[in-house]
Amino acid sequence: LLQSIILRVSNSEFFCVLFGDSSFVVNYMRYLGWKLNKVTQTGSNFGTNQRHDNPFLCNIGSGTMVSDGISMINMHMSATSFRLAETRIGDNNYLGNDIYYPPDGRTGANCLLGTKTMIPVDGPLRENVGLLGSPTFEIPRMVDRDRDMNASIGEETRRIRLRQKNAYNAVTALLFLLSRWMSFLAALVLWTAALAQYDRFGVFALFAATIAITAASIVFFVLIERASLRFKRLTPKLASIYDPYFWFHERHWKLAESPITRLFSGTPFRPMMFRAMGMKIGRMVFDSSRSITERTLTEVGDYANLNEGCVLQAHSLEEGVFKSDHIRLGKGCSIGPGAFVHYGVTMGDHVVLDADSFLMKGETLDSHTGWRGNPARMVRGSATPERAVCPPAADTGCWEQRDYVPAIAAE
Repeated sequence: LLQSIILRVSNSEFFCVLFGDSSFVVNYMRYLGWKLNKVTQTGSNFGTNQRHDNPFLCNIGSGTMVSDGISMINMHMSATSFRLAETRIGDNNYLGNDIYYPPDGRTGANCLLGTKTMIPVDGPLRENVGLLGSPTFEIPRMVDRDRDMNASIGEETRRIRLRQKNAYNAVTALLFLLSRWMSFLAALVLWTAALAQYDRFGVFALFAATIAITAASIVFFVLIERASLRFKRLTPKLASIYDPYFWFHERHWKLAESPITRLFSGTPFRPMMFRAMGMKIGRMVFDSSRSITERTLTEVGDYANLNEGCVLQAHSLEEGVFKSDHIRLGKGCSIGPGAFVHYGVTMGDHVVLDADSFLMKGETLDSHTGWRGNPARMVRGSATPERAVCPPAADTGCWEQRDYVPAIAAE
């Protein structure tokens, strides 16, 4: 019972969004119970989505940066019992998105753990390498472009920019709180008016208030998101985390993280709402996705399917270097449950990405192909005669394994 209470109370989505992507998140995580050792403050040590089983058993090494979606696994559970264990991540690591780190993970110091990497739990201790995929394979720890960009910022410049970033992030947090307070105040006023009319109209007054609050919230948060972009559209960027543009982009993330993004999931109303937010989305689209982080950088064609829990992320943040680019999905594309699509991806028409796959940045997918795996590789060729992977008399829906050479994930 105590563990269940700790699990539920300490995993606050609101406070993670409020303090994440800023220097303030370090103090918040320490307050929860995470052991952060000697922190090298970057202003972006953690994102806006961290989870754990028990915060008192989370240990993060010095100089480590963590993107969104880290889940610290501290509990082994069976049908009759459970066991808690400390989960430790080594020094000077960088963790990508959607990583589940177990207590017996075999990674040490100075590792790059790419997005959706399956953490190895056996074999030698991995150090001074990058890891990617499921099952895991080694990649370079860092590419020259990121190393050169970081080296171009001197220590004195970094300290000055960090102070400026802290001030900018503080204003962002205040704007986030103001938007939530205004939303709550408007809902309170409408409910008060409904209760005042309850004797006259009964339950219909409450029903009308619910409809009014929902409609007003949609309009309000759509305007907040568009205003966070100054009523413009995002464009592809390459920038340091100490570049003022990145601070602006962080503000957009925080203000776009509104309650209505999960509203109407799997219904025809969700594409309409995203269209109002500036996303280019076609007709008859089924959208039950978990997250579309940069909606104005994302294009989805007609009759596409975005299945439960999938993510379209038009950016990457690695080693303090931010990159963003368009994601374009053609007509009739299908993104499987739990799949992850990275920035710079272009899909042709009627492409299928299987469940839990990770489609890496910059991939261009031909029409009528199927992709699977982490990282994703083509397993089904085009169904058109000139690109068929099977003999003409065979079923064009057959699957063929292809050789795959992984790209460098740290780039």
